[in-house]
Formats: sequence, structure tokens, C-alpha cells
Amino acid sequence: MFLRRGEGYVDAPTPCLILLDLKMPRMDGFDVLEIIKDDDTLRSIPVIILTSSERDKDIERAYQLGCNSYIKKPVNFTNFIEAITEIKRFWLTLSKIPVK
Repeated sequence: MFLRRGEGYVDAPTPCLILLDLKMPRMDGFDVLEIIKDDDTLRSIPVIILTSSERDKDIERAYQLGCNSYIKKPVNFTNFIEAITEIKRFWLTLSKIPVK
């Protein structure tokens, strides 16, 4: 796995922020979130859920598993870019995040 610097990724950088979709082809986003938050070396990395689901059940589960923010992904491209810009402004400019 890239985040754990497994085989083939030994020199991979540790991200300072993770944007995670819940609906992914190989592994469910909840499973990825759980792996991240169960790992002592990855736990402090903020995880932002950026997904199309507005289900209360999904939102609650994401926060229970340790996500730092849950954002419904805008379908309109312009609105999507605005959302990403706001995420960047808040998480990478205003907030202080642990540096690895």
C-alpha cells in the first residue's frame, strides 16, 4: 500500500491531507478510512470524505471511523472546483496539520 510505503513505494512521501471517496472500485472508502485511523503512523493525517452520498448512515459511520470532515461532492464542475479551493484554503492554509 502506498501510504504504508510497502513494496514499490518505499520512498513515497507521506501526505499531509487525504481526500477520500467512499465509492471506489477495489476497496470501499470506509475500509480505507478504518485502515488509516487504525495505523499509528497514519492516524494523525486528516481525512476528508469527498463523496456523492448524503446518507445520514454514511455520514455517521465516517465520523465514527475518524474522518475529519465530510463533504458532499458537487456534480457541477465549477462548484466542484470551488469546493476543492475551499478545502485547500481551510485545511492547507488556515488549519495547522502535523508535519511528517
